[in-house]
Amino acid sequence: MLLWKENILLLILFFFFLPLLSSIQHVYGAQHPPFDPLLHVNLVKGGSKAQMTPGKPKKATTFQEFESITSDAWDVGDDDDELLAMAARNLNIEVVMETANKVIENHSKLQERQQKQERREGEETMLLSSLSLSVAEELRKLSWSGIPRQVRPITWKLLSGYLPANVERRASTLQRKRQEYFGFIEQYYDSRNDEHHQDTYRQIHIDIPRMSPESLILQPRVTEIFERILFIWAIRHPASGYVQGINDLVTPFFVVFVFEYIEEEVENFDVSSLQEDALRNIEADSFWCMSKLLDGIQDNYTFAQPGIQRKVQALEELVSRIDESVHRHMQKYEVEYLQFAFRWMNNLLMRELPLRCTIRLWDTYQAEPEGFSHFHLYVCAAFLVRWRKEILEEKDFQGLMILLQNLPTMHWGNEEISVLLAEAYRLKFAFADAPNHYKR
Repeated sequence: MLLWKENILLLILFFFFLPLLSSIQHVYGAQHPPFDPLLHVNLVKGGSKAQMTPGKPKKATTFQEFESITSDAWDVGDDDDELLAMAARNLNIEVVMETANKVIENHSKLQERQQKQERREGEETMLLSSLSLSVAEELRKLSWSGIPRQVRPITWKLLSGYLPANVERRASTLQRKRQEYFGFIEQYYDSRNDEHHQDTYRQIHIDIPRMSPESLILQPRVTEIFERILFIWAIRHPASGYVQGINDLVTPFFVVFVFEYIEEEVENFDVSSLQEDALRNIEADSFWCMSKLLDGIQDNYTFAQPGIQRKVQALEELVSRIDESVHRHMQKYEVEYLQFAFRWMNNLLMRELPLRCTIRLWDTYQAEPEGFSHFHLYVCAAFLVRWRKEILEEKDFQGLMILLQNLPTMHWGNEEISVLLAEAYRLKFAFADAPNHYKR
């Protein structure tokens, strides 16, 4: 502490003499203020230095003489120490110590204020983070049982992680992501007819008319939008590229985001009647939300589709534990799970359910942690066992395959989906944390 105060004292003295030193004028040809014999005599201790007689300086006749006249004043012995010593004798030590203590006290207070500000900012950041997490968790809980149509578009964007929870950032995020998507269009879409991309584009062009609902998909403007979305996604994900089945995953997002602009059912609506800005927003938002979904299940679509292979095997093991009669019945007639469940995993049951039921199902998938990648397995198991009576009535391979590929769900609605999801949740609760329980 004493050493610190001494250092503070030296700093005070330095700044006290700074104006004096800065007032000394430079002499032409010298790098520092010239040596002044008069000043030097006054500062020298009595008898310690030879006295010099003031007078007119001798005119320099040689470079050595000129150099001696313009010598650097700071290079002369211990003059700087003498200056400090003289100042210390003339200043009141109590005043100096009081000033030093005030400097130290002010410094400590400033440090304390800075630390308090940093702590407060850290606490505010933690509070906002925890608040965002709690709000997101509450939103998931409310969404699990279904989302009202009028708030479904923004809720899906929030649940998928496309839209930030912070309200102030939403507009800028949407603007930036939409511009980014159409930047991809400008950069990549013209290459769809290039030799190394034309097969991908041709397959997309073939698959889109096979989608449902036909009244929506076959509208020329909708077909163009889907082609762009699927082609850009394929180009940006070369590990998998475009795989049949991915095309179906655009539809729920597209339909839900159209609901932001219309009140009637989308199947009977001419999408081209929407304003251009609205169509652009729907297209970009559908692309990004589909991308978020596929990020979690991309191994379903890489080479040999290993994700689907594993899930079909897990489905067989699970059904063998929860309904042995159904499992043995299919084994008896040599029905392989891969023959019907591959499509269930590849298209997320979209070919088995009406679009309205798929949208309701996806409310829960997006609210459920790992809904598309993990919870879907239990939904498929509950869906299969739901047809237990009809399965056991079929007595040959052909009858079983026709049934399983054309299950009568055309008239299903929210009630049937809610029952299915409740059973799936029960299975997940029983088996998810103990996967070995469904292995023989």
